[in-house]
Amino acid sequence: MQLISLKIKNQNGSVFIRTVVILFMILMAGLGGLLFYGSRSIHDLFENNKKLKVAIANLTREDQIGYAKVIRQETIDGELYTTLKFVETARDNKLKKVLEREYTIQGDVVFFDALIVTFKTEDVMSGKKRALYLWRRIYGENMAPSDGYHIEMESRAPNRYADFLAQLSMPEQEMFWEAVWRLADDPDVLRKHGIKAVYGNAVYKKLRPGLIYVFKISANGRVYPETIPDI
Repeated sequence: MQLISLKIKNQNGSVFIRTVVILFMILMAGLGGLLFYGSRSIHDLFENNKKLKVAIANLTREDQIGYAKVIRQETIDGELYTTLKFVETARDNKLKKVLEREYTIQGDVVFFDALIVTFKTEDVMSGKKRALYLWRRIYGENMAPSDGYHIEMESRAPNRYADFLAQLSMPEQEMFWEAVWRLADDPDVLRKHGIKAVYGNAVYKKLRPGLIYVFKISANGRVYPETIPDI
């Protein structure tokens, strides 16, 4: 009886192990298919989606992309602090605000960090250079960039490009922005899909009350502040 019982247990154990192995293989096969489908989805979106290509081609040259002004400067416990308002403007209307935030930074030297994504010329129907400019964060000279305050949240569609991918489905839009933001950490991921260059552009300025710092972008993608008096 003991031998029979042991044999049954072994058989049950073998059946259980075989069942686990089969389930594991099915799971891995499904996961592999999911990953393959995900990578193909990104690939198809950039290579075969005509609506995305048209959206990129319709990007217009951008001049002003936002501005900042000092609300107040005060000394607290012997340290100078600058409170500033940062405004992001619409692509088609410099007077329209699409984002407005306030930040308090230690000191008066402030860095403004943007992510710039440029596409290959041949992928733009008009032949003109186009680019996406994504504001990332603001930080002071006494802060590490990684501790900076967010302007736009990563993986989300920036407000200034709300109409950019209007012809794409919501899953396709989410896929596109998630992929673009990921370029900040891994610039080589989507170069094969028509991305010419991805780089950060951090500019800094010593801020003073009574002035407005208008951020513009040059033809070659350089972000720079233009200082004008506050009216």
